[in-house]
Amino acid sequence: MNMFYKQTSEEAMRTLGVSDKGLNDLEIKKLREKQGFNELTEGARKSNLQVFLEQFKDFLVVILLGAALISAFLGKFESTLVIIVVVVINAILGTVQHVKAEQSLKSLKALSSPTAKVLRNGQKLEIPSRELLIGDILYLDAGDYVSADGRIIENYSLQINESSLTGESESVLKTTDIINEDNVAIGDKKNIVFSGSFVTYGRALILVTSIGMETELGKIANLLETAKEKKTPLQVNLDNFGKKLAFVILAISALIFALNVFRGYAIIDSFMFAVSLAVAAIPEALSSIVTIVLAIGTQKMSRENAVVRKLHAVESLGSISVICSDKTGTLTQNKMTVQKVYVDEKVLSHDELDHDKLLEKNLVLMALLCNDAITVKDKEIGDPTEVALVNLGEVYDLDELDIRKDYPRVSEVPFDSDRKLMSTANKLEEKTFMITKGALDVLLLRSISIVTSSGVKTLTANDKKEIERVNKEFSESGLRVLAFAYKEIENEKTIGIEDENDLIFVGLISMMDPPRIESATAVADCIRSGIKPVMITGDHKITASAIAKQIGILTNESVAIEGYEIDSLSDEELKTKVEHISVYARVSPEHKIRIVRAWQERGNIVAMTGDGVNDAPALKQADIGIAMGITGTEVAKDAASIVLMDDNFSTIVKAISNGRSIYSNIKNSIKFLLSGNTAAVISVLYTSLAALPMPFAPVHLLFINLVTDSLPAIAIGLEPHNKNIMNEKPRDINSPILNKSFSIEVLIEGLIIALGTMTAFHIGLSTGDTLASSTMAFATLCFSRLLHGFNSRSQQSIFKIGVFSNKYLWIATILGYLLLEFVLSFKPLMGVFEVAPLTINQRAIVYGLSLMPLILIQTYKLLFVKANK
Repeated sequence: MNMFYKQTSEEAMRTLGVSDKGLNDLEIKKLREKQGFNELTEGARKSNLQVFLEQFKDFLVVILLGAALISAFLGKFESTLVIIVVVVINAILGTVQHVKAEQSLKSLKALSSPTAKVLRNGQKLEIPSRELLIGDILYLDAGDYVSADGRIIENYSLQINESSLTGESESVLKTTDIINEDNVAIGDKKNIVFSGSFVTYGRALILVTSIGMETELGKIANLLETAKEKKTPLQVNLDNFGKKLAFVILAISALIFALNVFRGYAIIDSFMFAVSLAVAAIPEALSSIVTIVLAIGTQKMSRENAVVRKLHAVESLGSISVICSDKTGTLTQNKMTVQKVYVDEKVLSHDELDHDKLLEKNLVLMALLCNDAITVKDKEIGDPTEVALVNLGEVYDLDELDIRKDYPRVSEVPFDSDRKLMSTANKLEEKTFMITKGALDVLLLRSISIVTSSGVKTLTANDKKEIERVNKEFSESGLRVLAFAYKEIENEKTIGIEDENDLIFVGLISMMDPPRIESATAVADCIRSGIKPVMITGDHKITASAIAKQIGILTNESVAIEGYEIDSLSDEELKTKVEHISVYARVSPEHKIRIVRAWQERGNIVAMTGDGVNDAPALKQADIGIAMGITGTEVAKDAASIVLMDDNFSTIVKAISNGRSIYSNIKNSIKFLLSGNTAAVISVLYTSLAALPMPFAPVHLLFINLVTDSLPAIAIGLEPHNKNIMNEKPRDINSPILNKSFSIEVLIEGLIIALGTMTAFHIGLSTGDTLASSTMAFATLCFSRLLHGFNSRSQQSIFKIGVFSNKYLWIATILGYLLLEFVLSFKPLMGVFEVAPLTINQRAIVYGLSLMPLILIQTYKLLFVKANK
């Protein structure tokens, strides 16, 4: 830290040669060349060549390369060449998948990178944190992440959580005072802030003294080895499944090898075939396909304003059964808007105000004059309530700045939370009027008259009763109400609190933060798909309930409660009642955590939204934490799995829908791979046990593995969004992807493809030409697996989801077909791939039997599978 803690803030600035205007452009350019960027150096990334070479580390690939060497030794150079070509192409595909997935994840990280507020060239700017330099003056506010180490130069009750460095959970109260000691521990450097910590309270101005690897956090990073990316739960499950499957396939391959040797086949040929079968049968592309589909899917979600920070969240999205959402800005527009007005003894909506009626226009004029908010070039500055009044002026084409110029303010009494009033004295021609606005209960006590279209009259008890009735009606609708009154005063008089008496009551203006237009539809989508939306807010119960009723969260079957009521419930009681509570008002961070836990203990998967520092614990407690991108603090974003770039509840519903589709597509890709591989294994097992010739040459199986696995599987993973996906109920998070019904489907579909393949094989054998029978079996298995990709797109028939809606699968299928035809028809390759020329009749049989699985499975889906599947 270069002993900056021992210097005063002025001395520290002189040491770094920084002025009170911050760095200028010339200094920034020089320092950038010298210092680089404010980022932790990552461990050396593997080059594309290293990734490519690592593809050959796989156990089965090593065996295959050994087989290629043995083939070369025995003079079978064609087989050697084909094996090497297939292995190299597979390695290239694996490398491309790895690089694409890494690029996608890297771009996602960039989307959620934090920013910093700095003073440069005398102006306050917001820049990416990585662009911070030593010498920058950094602004810190509650909720900000500290992006670099620095000396505090101005302090306003700053408190910082430094648990990431010190392990102490309590926030540290900071100071600007110098520390005249040597060898001071990090936790005792009260005038220094550290990268990686976050502000829990107050604000401060910081002189950046260390960035990147020179920070205390960077020193810790230097001690760590390169951390590996964690695999998602789905990838872990698939890896475990793949290992178990590998042992089964290797056992079957060993059995086939023994049977073939026993039947008199050459050992090398039997060995080659067994190895080739193992390579073809084991879906080694599973994990990489999952990664690339997840990465591409999350990119799509980011374009729809949901940035996924943690990949596992995508898998969990489809299991969400409860969404606990904040109200303000997420379900509502986060913009106060005038709803209803009471003037001249009648209630009007804001768009019913009449420009020609003096009382109505005067009420709007008073709302603009007793007001400090302004709107300049579409930028609203001021209290949201006062901004709403300024916007009301637009009904009359009144500009607040022009009005305040025409009726200048000569005196004022600012708003005070104790007296709940604000007053201004404004000059109108030769007279001066005091305009007062505030809470009705206070203002009504100070009013003695009321103005109506008939003139000013005494305010009677009945008048007060009617005004209070209207006020209650507004309040019970969740509206915030302001009352307005006025009186004439002496010219040039400086008004005070004592003048806020003997007022003439004018009217009421009510307003609220209205629901987003799309919120009601999003809530309805949630309920239809088995997800319970819950509103958790710090707002009042009446306001929260009114909004919740409008958008469908609060119904006759559910209730609303306040935070103090949660305090009176034990955890067990809350767990019992939580199912029937849809709105929580006036809640604390502790309440949020209890609500989430109560749902989780009932076996639900819970999503929680939040934007503040105090929301971070609940975001971490939830199965999926969702932070607000616009209003959210860096602490909230860091604790979250997903960041909403538009702070919109409907985006959560879109994200769930996308998450469900991505998971469904991955499941379909897996089913495609396993059912095709099952067909190959069944075919080989059948011929071996029936003492028939081998149906495939080793090179056939290698070709099938290359052409009909990776590309179609990825294409299925890119299946367009299923519009009916939200008609389904949430998926059980504990339900394995490879369950009983899934396994039965894989087996049945594999049997159907194997049946067609073996039929072609027997037809070929009936001609007495073993090579032709092998060629027909090879072509049928290869082509039927390509066509089977269309069966695997969805549980529904392709005629219901659109035959041509997945262009990627069509490309993969056509490319695979062309490669197959090339092998079957191009004479130089026919010898290499050990295929015989097929007659027209044999080709017709191959095409017919290849189409059979497609026709059978699509007919079944068309007749028996329901549309919401």
